[in-house]
Amino acid sequence: MVTMSGKAAAGRAFTLIELLVVVAVIAVLMAILMPALSRAREQGKRAVCLSNVKQFGLAWVMYADENDQKIVNACTWENTEGHNDAEEPCWLYYHDGWTTEQRIKGVQDGAMWPYIGQLKIYKCPTGIRGEVNTYAIVDAMNGAMGSTAIGAPKEIYIRRRSQIKRPGERLVYVDEGKTSTQSWTIFYNQASWWDIPPTRHGDGTNFSFADGHAEYWKWQDQRTVKVSRLEGNYQSYIALGDNPDIQRVQRAAWGKLGYEP
Repeated sequence: MVTMSGKAAAGRAFTLIELLVVVAVIAVLMAILMPALSRAREQGKRAVCLSNVKQFGLAWVMYADENDQKIVNACTWENTEGHNDAEEPCWLYYHDGWTTEQRIKGVQDGAMWPYIGQLKIYKCPTGIRGEVNTYAIVDAMNGAMGSTAIGAPKEIYIRRRSQIKRPGERLVYVDEGKTSTQSWTIFYNQASWWDIPPTRHGDGTNFSFADGHAEYWKWQDQRTVKVSRLEGNYQSYIALGDNPDIQRVQRAAWGKLGYEP
């Protein structure tokens, strides 16, 4: 039997310097790879969310086709002004303070459940923890009509899909990141946000449109991102006539601007 001498065994062992070099190389590689892996993971979540939004857009079109072009009620509370719940049920139901079980039932009782009957589609993979639904319909698409502060006359709200002249340019669903009370909205008659602009999957969010397609919009103005994250003074960001994001969303939501830019 041949045994290895102590000197030979010691010669094959790693020195402390070599071990430290290996650890340093691994650390450098991790520092390089982790951001790339994080971006890839986020892009995957954005793709899933975009697919969800598109499915809602297509279901929204299908609902109108099966209801004589009447589009679904965009509200989340029963009998919101301008709506009769017995005649046009909400797309889903949500009240502040509801438990998870109540939120699930509110989704299942909604008018869109026969078209989108899987709970997982109602939530973006990066949605706020504890939320059952993360999407909202924009106010102009048969939403809440009671607020005169928004400056939109009732006749500009869409009630039938046949009213939409350019469906590929009109917003329907938005990935808001949480369940919105009523519908998501923006001012019509002034260059200002009303609801906080959602910043999702990077500096933007996913939208679906009245023709059923979906898009990711990246915000062009960093002030939009700051107000969405409530960085600094909120009031200093909401009314910005030179913010291209505000006008872009207003045109897509309402079909036109209610003021001279």
